Amino acid sequence: MQKGRGAYIVKKLENKVKSAIYNFGLITEGETVMVGISGGKDSYALLDLLVHLNKSLPEKFRVEACHVRASDMPYKADEKFMQRYCKEHEIPLHFRQILVEYNPHQRQPACFICSWKRRKELFGIARERGCKKLAFGHHLDDAVETLLMNMIHHSSISSIPPKLSMFNGELFAIRPLILVHDRELVKYSQHLAFPDEVSLCPHEDKTNRKQARDLLKSMDKLNRSARENIFRAMGNIYGDYIVPKLEKKKPPKR
Repeated sequence: MQKGRGAYIVKKLENKVKSAIYNFGLITEGETVMVGISGGKDSYALLDLLVHLNKSLPEKFRVEACHVRASDMPYKADEKFMQRYCKEHEIPLHFRQILVEYNPHQRQPACFICSWKRRKELFGIARERGCKKLAFGHHLDDAVETLLMNMIHHSSISSIPPKLSMFNGELFAIRPLILVHDRELVKYSQHLAFPDEVSLCPHEDKTNRKQARDLLKSMDKLNRSARENIFRAMGNIYGDYIVPKLEKKKPPKR
């Protein structure tokens, strides 16, 4: 990527993350933000953006990072790169190891079980460290895919919010990349030469999320702004113009 184009994508994503921070009230001055880094482009970009924005924003906050490895799953990240990056930017880095104990006979897919156990461990680490905010690398496309999946499979209009209170307000899960597209994160990661995962997980494509992703690609052909419009639609729900929840009522006796 050319230098000028690289500088453009960096500035663009910084502005989007700043917009998310201020519009959704994600981070306040003096807080400690724990960033969960999986080893993929999204979490590296999130960590890098927060590190550099913390230098330019008037409200200063503290950044820490954590990586949870699952010893019984084939996925592996470049932990040496994590250590070098965090040391260079003076970020406390925490490693934890868990067992997923996935059984192929379970109803839930491997990705669901693995991601839940990783998140559970991250919740515990953030609370141990006294972090008020736990930042995840979910982006706009993730939110739209989740909305479609929940509508299709669970008959609910719900997604991944920019900010979610947990444990009675003791901890907040935040998503500073919520206004950023996946394709923008790809360009950002290429510009900064973030490493790929050492070993991918064979279970990652065996989920409903891939189907939702393919569905979105079809929608892109109908309208190039389909993803943004679907995302914005979650904040533009007109109650008088949607079907109310059906109640199971018995017909009157004649």
